[in-house]
Amino acid sequence: MEDYQPAAPAPDRRIALLIDADNVSHSKIALILAELSKYGTANIRRAYGDWGSAGLKGWREKLHAFAIRPIQQFSYSAGKNATDIALVIDAMELLYTQKLDGFCIASSDADFTPLVMQLKANGHDVYGFGERKTPDPFVNACTTFLYLDSFDDPAAPAPAAPPTEKRKSEGKAAATGAKAKTKAEASPPKSPGKVLAQDATLVTILRGAVEAAAWDDGWASMPAAGSAAKRQASIDPRNYGVRNFPDLFEAIGLFDIYKGENGHSFVADKRNKDKAARPSR
Repeated sequence: MEDYQPAAPAPDRRIALLIDADNVSHSKIALILAELSKYGTANIRRAYGDWGSAGLKGWREKLHAFAIRPIQQFSYSAGKNATDIALVIDAMELLYTQKLDGFCIASSDADFTPLVMQLKANGHDVYGFGERKTPDPFVNACTTFLYLDSFDDPAAPAPAAPPTEKRKSEGKAAATGAKAKTKAEASPPKSPGKVLAQDATLVTILRGAVEAAAWDDGWASMPAAGSAAKRQASIDPRNYGVRNFPDLFEAIGLFDIYKGENGHSFVADKRNKDKAARPSR
């Protein structure tokens, strides 16, 4: 099945990466930079925070390794986040003094929503990265947004059960195996497709995308449908546990998928009773 890809980036597209170090884990910086490489080059890399605080120790070890410039910001008032204001001031200065093609805001703070909207109003793409707790206004304002906690830290070791707990679990395994199996058979786990189909916002976006990209026969090419979805909202299939838009359309179970002999795939809304049996193109 063909994969949806964003428009091929020009190697010289310049992107400013601005990191709210208080709100993003240092373990995700490699992932952020790898993702940004799909859209251009992060020529400007800055991380904001009070670098004397113990909470940023992990970030301090990453700055030189990834050529990130630390921007010191003291907390002038208790309970107030001066880091946010410093990041916003720098972003606006860069907007008017540098010839940039896009910005990346790495944070889970919705206070950056007005900044994102202003940058986009000036014709710049804005790529967002944050945790799943990030409020919807910030997520939806970005050109595209990726939930970082959907990805494991490759450097983190897999957690191991304590020896005593391991022995206990092994001792109980034989006695409870049949009982657990019966319970599992009685209550099968809900399939990912059913969960996705219950996401009214996602369903509305995908159906709207297919309708916008469909030809007269009711079918749309998969890349066109994916692009139409991206134009509606900052939707990334990986945030829903799948690799790409073809997988997302197929997993949700509300669309018909047709795979052509030439490797191209097409999608149609199952509700459309007037669609042709197969794509005409």
